[in-house]
Amino acid sequence: MAKLEVKLKLLNKVGLHARPAALFVKTARKFKSKISVEKDGQVVDAKNILGVLSLGAEMGDEIKIIAEGEDAQEAIKTLSELVNNKFGEE
Repeated sequence: MAKLEVKLKLLNKVGLHARPAALFVKTARKFKSKISVEKDGQVVDAKNILGVLSLGAEMGDEIKIIAEGEDAQEAIKTLSELVNNKFGEE
């Protein structure tokens, strides 16, 4: 099974906090694949809001999204677009 990963820079003002984190988790839960987020060596389940919030990821930080499973490619693409589009801010 494919394991894909992508490194992204957080460009939105608040990073992965509150609303963007909730949106990220809600989006990740749409996929069957196992999805993780990594920041500074700390890896958490992308489908767990407390885990994502615990990263303390802020604007300018680099995160890595790792997806493993049948829809990993679509998961990476969708989550990357969400991050790159600043979670719909502005």
